Amino acid sequence: QVQLVESGGGLVQAGGSLRLSCAASGRIISINDMGWYRQAPGKQRELVAIITTGGRINYVDSVKGRFTISRENAKNTVYLQMNSLKPEDTAVYYCMAALLEYSGSYYRAVWGQGTQVTVSS
Repeated sequence: QVQLVESGGGLVQAGGSLRLSCAASGRIISINDMGWYRQAPGKQRELVAIITTGGRINYVDSVKGRFTISRENAKNTVYLQMNSLKPEDTAVYYCMAALLEYSGSYYRAVWGQGTQVTVSS
């Protein structure tokens, strides 16, 4: 059973920082893209940042210069360092990994359970 386990969410004041982590475990052959998405109340889930196996990165414009995504391929782990947090960053953050399992024949997206990030003004 492949799963993604997230950690690092919480409550922080505006201007503060948080670091999210997400580790993939199970019978995994390889992982392509890993990324972070978020969903605020009443809004659709949006891509925050994504990183390829080779290290190519894309961010949503609203977090550029404040958030940094990174990964450790040997640990099947992706991180999201969030600095200068704003109240509008408040959301449930989900990690995603496009991975190939031993029991599968194609890459599929697997999602974490979500972690709450709340930024107070």
